[in-house]
Amino acid sequence: MHLFGKRYHPPGTSPGTLVQRLKPTAVRFRVVDYSASDHIEHDFGSLAECEAYFSKETVTWIHVQGNADPETLGELGRLLNLHALALEDTLNTGQRPKFEVYGDHAFVVLHRPVLSGNVVSVEQVSLFAGARFVVSFHDGAEDPFEAVRDRLRRGVARYRAGGSDYLLYALLDLIVDEGFPMLEDLGEQIEDLEEQLVKGPSREALGRIHQIKRELLLLRRMLWPQREAVSGLLRGELELIRRETHVYLRDCYDHTIQVMDLIETYREMTASLLDMYMSGVSNRLNDIMRVLTIIATLFIPLSFITGIYGMNFENPASPWAMPELRWYYGYPLFWLIIAVTALGMLVFFKRRKWW
Repeated sequence: MHLFGKRYHPPGTSPGTLVQRLKPTAVRFRVVDYSASDHIEHDFGSLAECEAYFSKETVTWIHVQGNADPETLGELGRLLNLHALALEDTLNTGQRPKFEVYGDHAFVVLHRPVLSGNVVSVEQVSLFAGARFVVSFHDGAEDPFEAVRDRLRRGVARYRAGGSDYLLYALLDLIVDEGFPMLEDLGEQIEDLEEQLVKGPSREALGRIHQIKRELLLLRRMLWPQREAVSGLLRGELELIRRETHVYLRDCYDHTIQVMDLIETYREMTASLLDMYMSGVSNRLNDIMRVLTIIATLFIPLSFITGIYGMNFENPASPWAMPELRWYYGYPLFWLIIAVTALGMLVFFKRRKWW
């Protein structure tokens, strides 16, 4: 997992310079052209095949899947009059989520959280929106917008008649809402770790706790600014956002707050897991020290008794000699004294709840 993935230009590079930092991959253009009464969908392998849809009066959505090269981005920018700074941010992934207005079109950068096994990562999604078009970019392995495309195919009236601003909202909402199932899975992992720590701390659990802590830090750094991006759309700086779309954007803004609340909650839970781990280790050490202390304490009086009878002061003429040394049952009596002393100490420890 990489916490810092932004690719910077060398100092002094001219603003808006398109320089490929990642290896270009095969790019697929998915075009959806629609109106309230019509719907056309095509997959193209080159940008030239999409040009015919740019001049139509319908809403045109172009999704670019893969790492586009600077030439393709530059050509798309010339066709749709997209700002060079926005194209630079699209090419150089790892940007901070943001919302910008460039003349008659808007540019939005979001981060899509992805949970693969036990590893959390984020993928950048870049969106351009104009009066008649929406262009989306995603360089991940899979297309994240198939659900929106399916609703357009099925002719959902709110989508087909909503215009480019509603399509922009639908894409934003989908990316924001993908945080909920990912965080739900992460929350279940945190609960499982809590149960493991109740049974006993382990190095594997400690490693997983630190990994989740780093992943939550990554999510907080990447998803926190998305609230500002959605809030920028609500402030009315862009004329293409109609008033009736604002209510949906407000709902999307609420979802960004809920996502951040979950992240903060899980961060606190992870911190408490570390406290549980340290408490478990401390309790285990205390248990070990308690047992060792009891064993050592038991042998103190036994060693004292053994030491006395190990002196061997045997003189028949002296009245202060040890008569037990010549008793017939002296040796069994010695062990009886040892056993009674040890048992008595154990009973004493038990009554005082020291053991």
